[in-house]
Amino acid sequence: MSGSHSAEKREEQGGESAVTGNLFSNVQHTEGPEEFFTLLKDGNVEVQKIVSHGTSSEWFDQDTAEFVALLQGEARLLFEGKSEELVMGPGDFVGIPKHKRHRVTYTAPDRPTVWLAFHWK
Repeated sequence: MSGSHSAEKREEQGGESAVTGNLFSNVQHTEGPEEFFTLLKDGNVEVQKIVSHGTSSEWFDQDTAEFVALLQGEARLLFEGKSEELVMGPGDFVGIPKHKRHRVTYTAPDRPTVWLAFHWK
């Protein structure tokens, strides 16, 4: 079962609410193979930190485009119609158009895999 959480802190700055936090906090295994932390949601844009622990996924077919960067750990993605997996390490990123079917086939089992994902319509 995956968990979902909101951003860590909101602070008033100049009349606007600013979101602050640390991308590497809350990365230890706590609730299941994968946890989602919503860092920012504004209109048609959502920013998430995703922490995976030795997991794979079902096929995704999302209504939003996605840009995802791997910050820590290892992962492999497979896109529908492709036979070769995309191998990702720290610093690697990929842009995924909406409705581009894909799945996570592997994340490191011995340490957290931390993703930063941007979704937009």
